[in-house]
Formats: sequence, C-alpha cells, structure tokens
Amino acid sequence: MAEYTPLQDDEEQQNHHQHHQKKDTEKQNRRHNDCQSPPLAVVAKSKSSRVASLDVFRGLCVFLMMLVDYGGSIFPIIAHAPWNGLHLADFVMPFFLFIAGVSLAIAYKKVGDRMDATKKVIARAVKLFLLGVFLQVVQITSLMSAIKMCYEFSVSPCELNITKYSIIGCMSGGYLHGAKSLTYGVDIFRVRWMGILQRISIAYLVAALCEIWLPYQKWRKIDVVRSYSWQWCIMFVLCSIYLGLLYGLYVPDWEFNTSNAGSYLLSTNSTNLYTVNCGLRGDLGPACNSAAMIDRFVLGIDHLYVKPAYGNLKECNKSKGGGIPVDSPAWCHASFDPEGILGSLTAAVTCIIGLQFGHILVLIQLTLQSDDDGDVSQDHKERLYRWSTLSTFTFTAGVFLAFMGMPLNKSLYSVSYTLITSGTAGFTFCALYLLVDMWGYRWLLFGLEWMGVHSLSIFILLTSNIAIILLQGFYWRTPENNIVSATMTLTLRE
Repeated sequence: MAEYTPLQDDEEQQNHHQHHQKKDTEKQNRRHNDCQSPPLAVVAKSKSSRVASLDVFRGLCVFLMMLVDYGGSIFPIIAHAPWNGLHLADFVMPFFLFIAGVSLAIAYKKVGDRMDATKKVIARAVKLFLLGVFLQVVQITSLMSAIKMCYEFSVSPCELNITKYSIIGCMSGGYLHGAKSLTYGVDIFRVRWMGILQRISIAYLVAALCEIWLPYQKWRKIDVVRSYSWQWCIMFVLCSIYLGLLYGLYVPDWEFNTSNAGSYLLSTNSTNLYTVNCGLRGDLGPACNSAAMIDRFVLGIDHLYVKPAYGNLKECNKSKGGGIPVDSPAWCHASFDPEGILGSLTAAVTCIIGLQFGHILVLIQLTLQSDDDGDVSQDHKERLYRWSTLSTFTFTAGVFLAFMGMPLNKSLYSVSYTLITSGTAGFTFCALYLLVDMWGYRWLLFGLEWMGVHSLSIFILLTSNIAIILLQGFYWRTPENNIVSATMTLTLRE
C-alpha cells in the first residue's frame, strides 16, 4: 500500500496552482507585449480563418466589375478613363490587388518550410497566369469570329452588333473545329499574354515572396513600417525602377501594320501601314510612352490588347459603333496593353500595401475566447485607427504626386494612381470592417459576401461568356426573344 504523503500532495497542488496562474499571466501579457508574439499571429481561434468584411469587399469588387463592364457603354462616366483621369472602373483592379495582399498576410501567418511555401506560391501564380491566358484566348477567338461573320454576312451596321455576334462567335470559335475543317480555332499569333488575372498573379507572386523570405523585426509596440521595413524598401525599389524606365527610356519612331496588330477598330477590313513619330523620352501620352514600347519589344504588338481605352479619346474620332476612321492619328489604331509589363511593378506595390493592412489585422489579436477578459472593442478600434492612418498617408501621398504633375493613369498604372487607389481601398476596407465585423450587419451584405467567396468562378463565367450563353436559355415564346437579345436590343440600338 502506497504511503500517503500529504505534504507532497499539497506541494503538487500549489505548483499546479502556480502553473495556471503563470499561464494566465502570460496570456494577459501576450496581448500587450508584441515582442513575445510571433510575427504572424492567429487572427481568430475559430474553424475558419476567413474575414467576413474581406469577403464582402471582394464581392463588392466583383459587383463593380459587372457594373462597369455591362453599364460602361451606357454610362461612360463609370467606364475606364480614356487615358488620364479616374473613373469608377479604374478602382476595380487595384481593389482586387489590395485584397490579395490582405489575404496573403492571413494565409501566411505561419510559415514552416519556406521552400515548400515558395513552391506552392509559384505553382498557384503560374496556374492563375495560365488561366488568364486561356480565358483571353476564348475572348479573342470570340471577337475575331464575330468580326468575320459581320463582314462575311454583310451585317449592317456591323459595329453596333459586335457584342451580340461575339456571343455567337464564342460558340463557333475556340479550341473546337471540324475533323476536316480548320476554319476556326486559336490563332497563337494573336494570343494576348498579359491581362487581369496575369497581373494579379504577378503581383501576388512578388508580395508572397516578400512575406515568406524578407525578415521580420520585432518591436515592443506594433509598427508595420519598422517591423516590415524590408517590404517597404521593396516598394520603394519597385517604384524607383518604374519611374526610371517610364521617364528615362528613349522612345524612337515606330510603325505597325493593322493586319498584324489585330486592330479591329478600323471601320473597314483593309490593311494599312502606320508610322508613329516619337523620338523623345519621358512622354506619358498614348503614342510615345515607354511602357508601350517595352510591351511591343518584349511581347510583340500582335500579343497586346486590341481594344485600348484611349480609342475613346476625341483625337481618335471613334464612331458610335466603335470604328475608328482611317485618317485618325496613327496611334489610335495601335494595340496597347493596359496590363503590361511596366505597370505590373506598381501593381505589385498595391498588393504589398494591402499586405501591410493584413499585418495589422493579424498582429492585433482579437480576444474571441470566452476565457479571455480582453477588450474586443478596443482591438477593433486599434485596427481601424492604424488602417485609417495608413490609408490617409497613401492617399495624401498620391494626391501630392498628382498635384506635382504626375497624372492619374490606370493604363500606365502611375505611382500617383497606385497610392490614391490604395488609400481608397484602405478607406473602403475600414468602412466594411466597421459595418460587418464591428456593428454586425453581415446579414445585410450576404449577397456580396457570397460573390466574394466565389469571385473566381464568377469571373470565369463572365469572361468566357458562359453566363451570357446560359441566360439565352430563358426566352419568351420564341428563342429569339431571350433575355440577352432583349438587353442587346435596348443597349446597342441607335
């Protein structure tokens, strides 16, 4: 029979009590001593690490994308600015990049094996890039098939019905063709390599590698500038390279052939050789900017976007149907990629700025456990204070650069545009966080949250025209009286 030793048992109970007291003390101190917190702490101890306001923000971007894509032709003020300026559509891309940055901080709050994390990041970026290329193959094939039908079947006016016939072209064009007929398919000669998903993938890759590999410096107080100073240095370097190439590269005269450039903007199907006179450096106009020169040299003019927004400038004399007269300035007929190589540098800056907002979200831990006595509302306020401060800084810096003469330009993704749209994204995120996570109005925006969770699927359905084709299945009495046809009749008629 074991000997009873009350003294030893009392000591064990005392040690056990001291152990729990020490754990409680450490738990309380963990929130106030950031030096003890890991650089990527857990945001909330729950089954899901998703942030509701972030999903709502992503859904808002999807909604804006649909609004400007389908309503921009009716209300030009919400469509992309032709060149300099800032319209509603110009906020969509930086908002997506900002959200990607915030999500990165949450996804990589704990990095075990850096090499393994890097492989996964690269694989994800490559998949997203290739998906973007594939979707644009569908788009360009649809567009070219539509143009071909317009001219072959003498549809008049062709330009007014280009969108309607693009839907038919999407069904007749693409990868599929007859066993003995190669009259349609994918023309690799005209594949556009850059695009929306491609730009997001590049920015995501740069920001993710910064998060995985750059060192984190511990400070007694939360300070995303000093703690992540290397990431801020990367942003400065990217902006410096961008400005150096944009203003420093010499742009010589250049020429292009409309039959090779894939310009569908001509009012006729003739072939013309155009020459653009430049011979200068530092020009930020649509004709002689160095960003376009880099894309033409690296990607080739045949692989650029054939519907540049600057076609809507008054200098191009664009008709109501979308055609540009032959006697318009030469550059009006040229292809230009608004998601080109040079602008991807500053696009990555937007993503890294979003990453800093994610750091604030992660580092300021919410005390959601019932056994925690911390002030949750104080944590919310601390986040909002730091987010609003960072938003004000970036927005003010962008306004200052714009005031000093740097134009707001989405096509070039200028630094002033980068900072102002990033600041606006920060303010929008603050408002949604206040509404959804603090005030509890999540139910009010459940539709946007659902769209945010399924944003990529919605983007694919819209970009590939699959959603439009499915909508054509709903008609009144005859298949010709479907929802899409009725909408096209209302929006495309003179």
